[in-house]
Amino acid sequence: MADETVEIELPDEDSYALAAKKVQSILIAVEEGNSAGLKELLEPLHPADIADLLEQIDERQRNDLIAVAGDGIAGEVLSELEESLREDVIGQLTPEALASAVQELRSDDVVDLVEDLEEEQQEAVLDALEPLDRHAVEQALTWPEESAGRLMQVETVRAPEHWTVGETIDYLRGEEDLPDQFYHVILVDPRMKPVGYVTLGRLLGSRREVPLKDITEDSFRIIPALQDEGEVAYAFNQYHLISAPVVDEEGRLVGTITIDDAMAVLDEEHEEDILRLAGVGEGSLSDRVFNTTKQRLPWLAVNLATSILASLVIALFEDALQQIVALAVLMPIVASMGGNAGTQSLTVAVRAIATKDLTGSNVWRVIRKEMIVGLINGVFFAVTMGVIGVIWFGTPILGVVIALAMVINLVVAGLAGTVIPVVLEKLGIDPALASGAFVTTVTDVVGFFAFLGLAVVLML
Repeated sequence: MADETVEIELPDEDSYALAAKKVQSILIAVEEGNSAGLKELLEPLHPADIADLLEQIDERQRNDLIAVAGDGIAGEVLSELEESLREDVIGQLTPEALASAVQELRSDDVVDLVEDLEEEQQEAVLDALEPLDRHAVEQALTWPEESAGRLMQVETVRAPEHWTVGETIDYLRGEEDLPDQFYHVILVDPRMKPVGYVTLGRLLGSRREVPLKDITEDSFRIIPALQDEGEVAYAFNQYHLISAPVVDEEGRLVGTITIDDAMAVLDEEHEEDILRLAGVGEGSLSDRVFNTTKQRLPWLAVNLATSILASLVIALFEDALQQIVALAVLMPIVASMGGNAGTQSLTVAVRAIATKDLTGSNVWRVIRKEMIVGLINGVFFAVTMGVIGVIWFGTPILGVVIALAMVINLVVAGLAGTVIPVVLEKLGIDPALASGAFVTTVTDVVGFFAFLGLAVVLML
């Protein structure tokens, strides 16, 4: 029989316009206080899309929407919201709406929801849970922040290691309190220590009499509850895990981490690295003006201090600048090229540190490579700027000065862009947050000093 062709309908060019119309319809329903109409408009939307809507509208519209929606704000919407808005949205919900929202969430989603809230709002969320669910969430909150214990869900599917496929399937069919989604059945010994796991595919594809331990997966890995969540995300990405059991200090099973939670951590860390490289911390578009200002001001202050340092270097050559005006014209080019080259090396190094590709065993090879790249680029642009300097100002020696300064600064940029984040990481300082200001300072100071110093030696 010939293969059937499945046609996939792609969104047309008006899809964004339709989305805008839908948003407008939602806001009209809010203004009219049309609760039924609003729920009808929200019902087909994914929770992530509703969360995006709440983040994009202003505070008054958001409060009105929540009031009109009543219990129409699902728990998944709360878990998708940016942390800076969750507290505000939860504060607007009635106790009944809050209870309805959180009771449908998994324990790990509830933990993620409440861990950054004020104590009063934490209590409001916990009070909305069933006693067993509340106990599970409170137990999870006892683990350190950003640890596997906070990331895991306590709902697990486990079976004794001596069971067969048939016994396990019968158990799963008769169990009423299974998680909504799970990927493995975890095998445990009599002391509740995980010893392996079986995928649902292998379980359903095997004969009833086959022992579970004969069909376990080679990918089995145990995650300590105290392990940093960044290490957990790295393990999932590195070893292609789908889920993994979490154990306490005695090695007993206490929960499970699934791939969706691990990848969410990985995405968050990538986003944080990008924002920190720009010196804006963990800000978002929905942050208040004061919070955004508070996040950015310290690193602008650091940048001001380093800029003053670079200016002091320029001041050392004040007499040379007064005698040769061309130096002031060409000087920013050397510093700018060094800064850009340093940023390129820095970005690669910070990313490599985060993914554990840059380690003690290869750091010197990477540093050597970046310096060679800087040298090659430096020679290329040195020739270019040397020719431009001669043509522009008619002074051959000026072309030599800027060419030599360009080579020196780009080599130093490659060195600084790699060494500085490595050193900061060894000192326990986040290289993504602190490296940029230091690398820029080094390239500015070296660029100005090399260019003006060579000018003094060769031209005066």
